[in-house]
Amino acid sequence: MRLLPREERFFTLFLDQARFISMAAERLLNGVRKGNSDLSAAAADIARLEQQGDEVIHDIFMRLNQTFITPLDPEDIHSLSSHLDDVLDGIEDAAHRINAYRIEPIPTPVIELCEIVYSSAMSLGKAFDALNKEEKMLEHCIEVNRLEGLADQVLRRAVEDLFATEKDAIAILKLKEIYEFLEQTTDRCEDVADVLQSVVIKNS
Repeated sequence: MRLLPREERFFTLFLDQARFISMAAERLLNGVRKGNSDLSAAAADIARLEQQGDEVIHDIFMRLNQTFITPLDPEDIHSLSSHLDDVLDGIEDAAHRINAYRIEPIPTPVIELCEIVYSSAMSLGKAFDALNKEEKMLEHCIEVNRLEGLADQVLRRAVEDLFATEKDAIAILKLKEIYEFLEQTTDRCEDVADVLQSVVIKNS
């Protein structure tokens, strides 16, 4: 059964937002892999993507207020939109801090967490695309959940190593905050996946 009609504008907007998230996550990953020489440009690019994402979310909310019959429960549309917005905000926040704190060199856990954020973003995009094509999407949501658990493990290990090896208190604060912002972004991806799974169950 088609949950979202092919012509429905809400779904197109969800796909647009998922695309902006994937682009921002990829730009962040490429930025940390290249190092501080590229992070300022990466942060600026991601800020522009976040602004475009804000316009998409604004469009969704405007249409939600003006549409009498929606393809999903209005609260589900609102929840998906809010959580998608949170993901893109999380990527921008992380990019800003990594750029501002000028950690040299970029620690391996930062790159690992950015890889997980990127993989989570790609899985979300696949989930929305599968939903549009009437294909199975739960496997992509499950993958997002798995990646969130992996990010938890990386965070715990990174913080343990940080306190065991780093002597500079300011460096500890900076890195701990960056690790936590990246891990929280995977939490936000999981929030989107959880709503998608709930939508499938409610409409099946």
